[in-house]
Amino acid sequence: MHSFPKPALAMVETMREAAAAEPERAVSFQGCPGANSHRAATEAAGDYLPLPCFSFADAIDAVKEKHAACAMIPIDNSQAGRVADIHFLLPESGLYIVGEHFMDIHHALMATDTKGPFTAAYSHPHALSQSRHYLRERDVTPLSFADTAGSAAHVADMGDPSFAAIAPALAADLYGLKIVEHNVEDAADNTTRFVVLAREPLDPASLNGQIAMTTFVFEVKNIPAALYKAMGGFATNGVNMTKLESYQKGASFSATTFYADIVGTPGDPAVDRALEELAFHCKELRILGSYRQARPRG
Repeated sequence: MHSFPKPALAMVETMREAAAAEPERAVSFQGCPGANSHRAATEAAGDYLPLPCFSFADAIDAVKEKHAACAMIPIDNSQAGRVADIHFLLPESGLYIVGEHFMDIHHALMATDTKGPFTAAYSHPHALSQSRHYLRERDVTPLSFADTAGSAAHVADMGDPSFAAIAPALAADLYGLKIVEHNVEDAADNTTRFVVLAREPLDPASLNGQIAMTTFVFEVKNIPAALYKAMGGFATNGVNMTKLESYQKGASFSATTFYADIVGTPGDPAVDRALEELAFHCKELRILGSYRQARPRG
């Protein structure tokens, strides 16, 4: 609680009290009120109670400990790539992906005064990366903060007009800042993909008749051509893999883990055959969930 900047504390406390009264309606997210994850939860969940958490691990723990029904977690961005630590947190969480949500991301530069000049701008590392050209052209130093809205609250608390924040425009209203410039992201099509995490997975059979996705992680056996052979089952069975990313697990640098998304769900004969072949070549395979596809992928 005390890790949040002072201007956000009262709002955080009010939201936490409301969520504690009705945890079955609560959606946890990382960041202060007004963060992009807060907005994503509002868009995707409708009638819900926001539960702001300081870290991604805290947001996940809120679901595991039944303080929230689900968590809204950003997983990757069209400009900045995957969100750090998420690929480690998801498999270890014991939670399941039950939905996805794509959201257009627009940042605003905000400060206590619009005059400038600004020596530095605070924001989440991903937001800073999404606005790196904008900042470089203006000789503004990027400074990392835990989340976008939190950076706005921090700048408001500092009260130094030479410091700015990059955050959703809503954060300026919430924390009493003035917007210097809207849409400071470098790409007009800047988009973040969020996933919804819950304690229980969806039954793949409940997704019949819908275009659905399945996410899983796996570690292939440490033998030549293992990954090539493991992927062959998806090609021969006509299963579309829309994402495949690798990350290191442990300090040996020989145990590479892969994160993958496919179109389809277990129960579909083609998917079952592909996953069976994958498992044959793997030391570990874990399904993280099946869910309705939110956006068609070309």
